[in-house]
Amino acid sequence: MSAIEPVIPRPKRLLTQNARLRRIGVWNWTLPALALRLPDGRTVRTCPSAGVCAQACYARAGTYTWPVVAAKHAANLAFVLDDPHGWEKAMLAELAAPRFTGAWVRIHDSGDFFSDTYLTAWLRIIRARPATYFYCYTKEVDRVRRLVVPDPPGNFRWVFSFGGTQDAELREDDRVADVFPDSDAITEAGWASQEASDLLAVLGPRRVGIPANRLPSARKRLRGRTFRTWQAETTRNRARESGERDAA
Repeated sequence: MSAIEPVIPRPKRLLTQNARLRRIGVWNWTLPALALRLPDGRTVRTCPSAGVCAQACYARAGTYTWPVVAAKHAANLAFVLDDPHGWEKAMLAELAAPRFTGAWVRIHDSGDFFSDTYLTAWLRIIRARPATYFYCYTKEVDRVRRLVVPDPPGNFRWVFSFGGTQDAELREDDRVADVFPDSDAITEAGWASQEASDLLAVLGPRRVGIPANRLPSARKRLRGRTFRTWQAETTRNRARESGERDAA
């Protein structure tokens, strides 16, 4: 699809503030969670390394499913895909506004760095706006290690979040976040909580706990586990089942 005939109208604003991030003065950029089928038939996995998190994702329920919200997120994704240079130019122009000087931007209130090209574009944007600070949660461990870790921008922070298919690649010295059943479970595990401010995920201690969302369906699936233990359990079960099939 050409850039002059977009599938979905371009979003008027790229950076917004949800209620939780507005309270701490953080702006956010959002894509659809997990995957989206666009009107022209393309299916894009926006969270390619999602694991068990997909079964209890806060961004696949509640206000994220409202038609106006879902349409905005779809428009963001279509802009990135159909006109990546135009999207990058528009993002740089928006970030030039005085309100972003000294401000924090969370990349992906939902979604993730779904390709090398997309992450590289963000790195160019981040470096071009040194007066703004950027952070993210990500499950794209390999992609970040290859493209960010060797030469990270000074105004960019990231935290690897458990619950993805690359959990096994995480190291002891990585900054990590895990979803816990509740705040008491975070304290009992000796982890720090980001409940007071989302920025604590990248500015606080390296092991950060997030209380699970209150959706009954998500809590039922979690069954008192953390995303880390749930993902490890799922990986072991799949390995055992695969071994049993091979032996049959």
